[in-house]
Amino acid sequence: MGTTYDLAVVGSGGAAFAAAIKATGLGKSVVMVERGAFGGTCLNTGCVPSKALIAAAEARHVAADASTRFPGISTSAAGVDMPALVAGKQDLVEDLRGEKYIDVAEAYGWRVAKGQAAFAGTADSPVLEVTAADGTVEVIEADQYLAATGSHAWAPPIEGLDTVDHLTSTTAMELTDVPDSLLVLGGGYVALEQAQLFARLGSRVTVLVRSRLASKEEPEVSRTLQEVFADEGIRVVRRATVSRLARDEATGQVVATADVSGGEQEFRADHVLIALGRRPVTDGLNLGAVGVTVGELGEIVVTDRLQTSNPRIWSAGDVTGHPEFVYVAAYHGTTVAENAFADADRAVDYTRLPRVTFTSPAIGAVGMTEKEIVAAGIRCDCRVLPLTYLTRARVNRDTRGFIKMAINADTGEILGLTAVTKDAGELAAAGVHVLGKTITEVADAWAPYLTMAEGIRLAAKSFTTDVSKLSCCA
Repeated sequence: MGTTYDLAVVGSGGAAFAAAIKATGLGKSVVMVERGAFGGTCLNTGCVPSKALIAAAEARHVAADASTRFPGISTSAAGVDMPALVAGKQDLVEDLRGEKYIDVAEAYGWRVAKGQAAFAGTADSPVLEVTAADGTVEVIEADQYLAATGSHAWAPPIEGLDTVDHLTSTTAMELTDVPDSLLVLGGGYVALEQAQLFARLGSRVTVLVRSRLASKEEPEVSRTLQEVFADEGIRVVRRATVSRLARDEATGQVVATADVSGGEQEFRADHVLIALGRRPVTDGLNLGAVGVTVGELGEIVVTDRLQTSNPRIWSAGDVTGHPEFVYVAAYHGTTVAENAFADADRAVDYTRLPRVTFTSPAIGAVGMTEKEIVAAGIRCDCRVLPLTYLTRARVNRDTRGFIKMAINADTGEILGLTAVTKDAGELAAAGVHVLGKTITEVADAWAPYLTMAEGIRLAAKSFTTDVSKLSCCA
C-alpha cells in the first residue's frame, strides 16, 4: 500500500485550505492533491481576478462620470490598454498565490502532491490514485478524505454552440482587446458583473436574460439594476431564450437567435459571453467506485454535516452544489475537519448567509426575501428605503438604489435585508448581526451619521415613522 495520512484533500481552494489548516492544527497529517493551478477558483479565475478588473473599470467610469456628479470637478477617461490591465490582474493573482497559498502550505507543513486524483479500492477501503504529469501513479491511503474540487463555467446545449468561440467568465478575463460589442447570456451575478465591467471598459453590451436580472433577489433589485444599466448604455432584453448561435463569416460576428416574448429575434456582437451557471467538477474522480452518491448536476451529495454516502469521504465547497461563495467553502472546510477529527457535530446553517454581487451600485443581501417569507407561511411586512433619504448617498451624489427590510409582521423580528448601493456588501455583513432582532431594537440602536450602514437604522425606523420628516440624524 502507498503513503498513509490522516486526511487526504483533493483540491487547493478555500475549502481545501480551511480543512488542511484546521486538521494540521489538530495535530493530523495532511496531503493535498492538485492537478492544476494552486489556489482554486476564487484566486485563479473567480473572485480575485474579476474584482481586480471590476475595480479598474470602476476607476475609469468614475473618471468619466465625476464631472457630471460633482460640480467644479473636471475629469476624463482615455482608452484602455487591455494587455497591461490583464497583466496587472495576473500579477496580483501570482502575488496572492505565493502569500496566501504556497507560503501558507509550507508554513503549516502539509504535503502537496501534483497530479490527477481518482478514487480506487472499495467503499470499505478507499484509496486515492494520483497520476503525475509524467504518467507515474502514487497510491495514497488516508483515514479520511475530502473532495473539494470546485466548479466550472457551464453552457447549456445551444444549437451551434460548438461553431462559435464563446467566452466564459474565465476566458473573458484573458482578452487582450476590449470588444467593440459583446452579448452576455444570463442574468445572475456573473453576467451582471461581467456586463458592467466590459461596458465600462468601452464595449457596447447587450444582456439577454430569460426572466429578470438577479432573479433570486427582491424584484426591486432587478428594476434598479435595469435602470442603472440603461443609464450606462447597457441594453437588457428580458424574456429572451437563445436557441441558436452561429458565426457570420462575412463580418466575423456571433449571431444569436433568441425567442423574445414569443417572437424570434437576432442579436449580433463581436463576442458572446455565456454566464448561465456553473457545474461541479467531479470528472475523473471515480466516485462511484467508493460508494459516493452524485446528484443530477454532478454535485457530490452530502449531509448537513458535509459527509458523503461513504462515511470516510467528505465534500466541501462548490462541488457540493451548495451556495457558491468562497467563504462558504472555507466554512465547509473547517466544519469537515472538526467533524472528522475533533468529535464535533457541526451542521451547516445558511439562515444568516450574506450574499454580494459586485456591480456598481452593488447588491448585498442576507436572510429571506419577501417571497420566501410568504412561502414559509409567515405574515410579512416590508419597507423600502430609497437612498434619497440617506445623507451619505446624497453626499456621494449617487442615490441610485435602496435598502429593503422584511420582517415578521406579528413579532417585528427582522428576517431579511437587501441593499442596492455603494458598499452594499458591508450592509449585508452588518445585516448578519441584525437578523433576529426587532425593528424597535435596531431603530433605537446607535448608528454613525454619514455612513451607508445608517440606512439599516432608518429602514427599521421607517416601519413606525415617516422618515421623510426627520432631520439629518434624528
